[in-house]
Parts: sequence; C-alpha cells; structure tokens
Amino acid sequence: MRLLFAHLLLLTFAAAALGQTPPTTRPVGSGFGFRRPTTTPSMVRDAVTGQWYTPMQHYEYAFGADLSSLAQVEERGKTFKDLDGQLKPALNIFRDNGYNWIRLRVCVEPARLPQTTAYTIALAQRAEKFGFRFLLDIHYSNAWADPTNEPTPVAWQQMTHPQRVQAVYEYTRDTIAQMTSAGVLPDIIQVGNEVGNGMLWPSGKLPDHWDQFADYIRAGVNGIDAGRGNGRRPRIMLHVDHGGNIPLTKAFFDKFNSYNIPYDMIGFSFYPWSHGTLMDLRANLAFTAETYGKDVIVVETGYYYQPSRYFRQTPGPFPETPQGQADWLTAVNNIVMDTPGNHGKGVFWWEPAGIGGQAARGYFDADGNAQPILSVFHSLTRPAHRTDDQ
Repeated sequence: MRLLFAHLLLLTFAAAALGQTPPTTRPVGSGFGFRRPTTTPSMVRDAVTGQWYTPMQHYEYAFGADLSSLAQVEERGKTFKDLDGQLKPALNIFRDNGYNWIRLRVCVEPARLPQTTAYTIALAQRAEKFGFRFLLDIHYSNAWADPTNEPTPVAWQQMTHPQRVQAVYEYTRDTIAQMTSAGVLPDIIQVGNEVGNGMLWPSGKLPDHWDQFADYIRAGVNGIDAGRGNGRRPRIMLHVDHGGNIPLTKAFFDKFNSYNIPYDMIGFSFYPWSHGTLMDLRANLAFTAETYGKDVIVVETGYYYQPSRYFRQTPGPFPETPQGQADWLTAVNNIVMDTPGNHGKGVFWWEPAGIGGQAARGYFDADGNAQPILSVFHSLTRPAHRTDDQ
C-alpha cells in the first residue's frame, strides 16, 4: 500500500509539473459487453479538447521545428490552418502533427532581432504548455550569427580577451538563470550557432584563433552550469554547418576535442544548396557517430515548395514543389534515424512558420494553408495516444 501511495504521489507531482491535474480513477463499467473508458493518474489532458489520454512517448527523438520567429509573425497578423483547413494556433498545429521539440534562438542585447531573452522566454513558456521540449540556440551576437558572419556584440568589441571571456560567461549564466526562474530551463543548449568558422569575430575566428574560440565555448558551458542552479543539467551541443562534409567535420572536432571541453551532442545544418548530397549527409553522420560517439541532430534543414534561385541551372534532389519539399524532409529524417549506434536523435526544420524570404520554404502558403510536409511525421508519431480505452 505504501508503494502504491508513493507511486500515485509521484505521478501527481509529475502532472503538476506539466500544469495538469491528474484525473480521479474511474471504475470499469458494468453490463455484458460494456466497458467504460478508465482514467488513471498516468494520463494527461489535451490542452485543446480537454480529453484525457495515455500519451505515446517518443521524446528521445526530436521531431522538431525552429519557430524562433513565430511570435513576431503572429504579431503581424499571420494565421495558420491545419491540414483539415481549420484555423488553429501554430503551436497547436505542430503538436497535433507529431512535433515534440521546439528550437528557439536568443541574441545578446541590445538585439537587432526580436529574439531578446524576454521574447524567447515568453515563447518557450507557450510551447511548454503544449508539451514541447526545448532546444535553445544562443547567438553570441546582437543579431544573426552564421558561418559567413559571427560578429561580436557591440558592447564587447573593445574588451580585452579575458574581459570578453567573462562577458560570455556572465551573459550565458544570466540568460539561463532567467529561463530557470521562468520554468523553461532548456533541455538542450547550443553554445553558439554554426560555429564551424568560430564565433565572436575577429578574436574567435577560425582557423587562426583556436585558443580564444575554445575559451569562449568553455565560458559558455560554465555559464550554463552556473545559471541552472540546482536544475537538471541541459545537454550541451556544438553546432556546425557542414552536415555533408567529413573532412571539415573531422578537422573541427579533432581540434576542438584537444581542449577537453565537455559537451554531449553535435548539431549539423544541412541544406541541399550548401552542404552536399543526401549520401554525403549519410556518410558524415555515420562518421561522426562512429568516430566521436556523440548523439547527432540535424538542427537546421529546409527546402522550397516553389522554384528558388538555387536550382535554376543545376537540378535539385527533388522538384521544388509542395510534394518535393515533403520528400526532402522524409529523406533527411530517414537518414538521421539510420545513424549507427542509435546516435541519430532528430531533425529540426528551420522557420516553418516564417514569412517574407522564409515563406517559400515554410509549411504554409500565402493564405496560411498547410502544405503536405506537415504530415511527414504522421507515420512515425501516430497514434498520439492509446485507442483501446485504457
């Protein structure tokens, strides 16, 4: 009896952590051939329908979306429809179509992009209510940080190297502390975005300044540990852009690992116009998993559902059509899932709810209608819950 009480108490606390009240167990119905559905403390309640169900868990693998611009897009009046044509909140749509992880970026303030710490916390809190797990992408800049441009935040540019290392530590610590206090400590944290060419240029630009770059990454990792307090330790990710390139991957991680900085996962960007063929991706993921023993995630990918400038002269792997876009995601995901040693842990589409220049590789057309790509994960994530009334 004590064990049963302890089990029920544990489940009650778990449900409370999700912002849910566990249902009271109902008895099985009576009568020949009649069985009423039962509810148990292990069940959860759908945020929209109110239905209690036993969820199918697949959180170890990320069916992910980078929705960093979602709040900005919504403020501009953009609306979204599910595959059935019904208007719904975007987070609702992604959750109902199998997505279980959200990726959000944050920029050093004063930020020239909307993704301030407060913005990102608010969006993460919304996602948490739908049950999403959270990957944080820290841009150590006031705006974009990518392999072609990793600018140092303006306030850090005149600092000495030790001062800048301390600034990385303090910024990371304070950002994670705020997220912890807000109840949205990330599950995975990227220390930098696409850092294959370094970060905080020019002082941390590679290949000329490896020691300085390593100092910055170490400061970020230490800042995460300081900011989380007594919270669980997020998994630490290093994110590079060359998803289909073994020589670049080997050169980067062989050198980085010589600094003995702890990290848990490797993230890759993989776009068909920049990073090689699907066979290149397969080979590099296998190489990475077997050589370094780390879990890998394709944290950025994308494909256009209408003709783009990238494949005007050279054919792409799939037609630039709604179905071709869906086929691309299917192919990338299959390769990640086939990574040796079960080290493939997920795929994130970059800005599927974007507008402007991002819209043509998003999941919705100009009128907010869902494209076929939204259904790609159905075969892997449905049924979302048990259907046998248990």
